[in-house]
Amino acid sequence: MSTHIHYTDEQKDRARQTDIAELLRSQGETLKRSGKEYEWRDGGQKVTVRGNLWYHQYEREGGDAIDFVRRFMGKSYQEAMDYLLGERSGTLTVSPPVVKEQKPLVPPKRNDNMRRVYAYLLKHRGIDREVLNHFAHAGLIYEDAKYHNVVFVGTDETGKIRHISKRGSGTESTYKGNESGSEPEYSFHYIGKSIRLYVFEAPIDMLSYISLHKSGWQQHSYVALCSVADRALFYTLKRHPQLIEVHLCLDSDEPGQAASRRIAEKLFTSGYKYEIEIPQGKDWNEMLCHPPEEEPTETEENTWGIRFS
Repeated sequence: MSTHIHYTDEQKDRARQTDIAELLRSQGETLKRSGKEYEWRDGGQKVTVRGNLWYHQYEREGGDAIDFVRRFMGKSYQEAMDYLLGERSGTLTVSPPVVKEQKPLVPPKRNDNMRRVYAYLLKHRGIDREVLNHFAHAGLIYEDAKYHNVVFVGTDETGKIRHISKRGSGTESTYKGNESGSEPEYSFHYIGKSIRLYVFEAPIDMLSYISLHKSGWQQHSYVALCSVADRALFYTLKRHPQLIEVHLCLDSDEPGQAASRRIAEKLFTSGYKYEIEIPQGKDWNEMLCHPPEEEPTETEENTWGIRFS
């Protein structure tokens, strides 16, 4: 019978704060520097490491050093604590490259009208009617029959639906999510003919930005990441080589701007021109619904290519 060991708060904190990159190097593992973070491979999948924190990009889960040892060394909580507090012995249990079975994407059934979606996006979110009409007539926005959610559609080169993002249409609803089986490369987007691509976290932010900058908007290209991951962005650049200038229009909060800086580094090393556009307010929809009293009289720039809008 195992004996339960009580750990003090100081011991728990000391174990939790273990530097994971140092721990990995002690195991002979190779890490790749990526800005302020490190990348480590769990088989064929990328794990991001920063200090005592980690995040598995494929599994979309993460935690601290204790969680890391339990997850990748197959230890119990007590074993992980003993390992981090005492003499470290044991090896990492690295998973082999695994290709998860892709669930088929089943788009929600369309409602026979879009009254609730139009009311929500026009009245509550302030989206321009002509902009909304364009995407609705193209079948890229519709109302689902069961829950009356707003459905944002992402298609591939043949027009096949490959990604579905949903947003509750109730004024008090906070529901949002991607449909099971969606492929992130094909998230909600629009492709124009110019060299410029605008990048957003969410479809509503994309529509809000277009509503704020309607003049000639169809000349340019737009993609909503439906997250802060950059997979859809770089896949769009790969599919459309005419796109050589990227405007990162993510939220103004810390996660959004941290993602902007991370993506900007990748764009720079890949040879793309870029600008970071920061909304006045949390995001572009807030800026659309609550415009600032005075517009900036001129563009402010710095060496990182940041433009404050």
